[in-house]
Amino acid sequence: MRISLFITCYNDTLFPHTGKAVVSVLERLGHTVDFPIDQTCCGQMHFNTGYRRAAYPLAKRFVSIFRDAEAVCIPSSSCVAMIRDYYADLADENHDQELAADLRTLLPRIFEFTELLTDCLHLEDVGASFSHRVTYHASCHGLRSLHLGDKPIRLLRHVRGLDLIELPNSDRCCGFGGTFAVKNAGVSTAMLEEKLDAILGTGAEICTACDNSCLMHIQGRLHRHGADVRAMHIAEILASENREREGTP
Repeated sequence: MRISLFITCYNDTLFPHTGKAVVSVLERLGHTVDFPIDQTCCGQMHFNTGYRRAAYPLAKRFVSIFRDAEAVCIPSSSCVAMIRDYYADLADENHDQELAADLRTLLPRIFEFTELLTDCLHLEDVGASFSHRVTYHASCHGLRSLHLGDKPIRLLRHVRGLDLIELPNSDRCCGFGGTFAVKNAGVSTAMLEEKLDAILGTGAEICTACDNSCLMHIQGRLHRHGADVRAMHIAEILASENREREGTP
């Protein structure tokens, strides 16, 4: 399959290793990955802060770039949720019948990364090896908008050497919420402290998730607490292979 990668502006700017990990996994599975160089932002940031008029041309741009893709992989639940839940509203608000028609055919081909693996490629074992103690945080968009359920967990359970520890109250928000963390810093920090206590209580070395936005928020607090725990996108774990598999002595 030829899979088009929408890396998201957040990952492109701050976490480029996530995109590289996605490519490593998909190419290891025998698929061809292309990266449309003209891609920009999905418009989520503009839309969520009330700038719907600014989000509309970004939605049109996304659809025009990926219209003919066989499948689109996006390693960010929040961006997928923006596209699925609100692009049709933007088309309707702007009386854009062409955009609405394109969306009807494109949306079934858009997948969050773990969805692509489990629902489209029908895989749970992607040949990964990662000998660490790991806990999983379920981001709000993945949990409540995309209904990912246990798909990420199923993928992690098939990683060789990985010790998966359940995170208490994993369905609770980490407090990031984009601009929420800026506009409501006190509440956001209190929510983050609860999440941090839960993560540290697992004894895990790694906290993983499907969204780098949550992980950045969590990692910042872990760092300030001096905790010996790393935040890591699930794609990086699934891209990992032991030295024997790579043929390195």
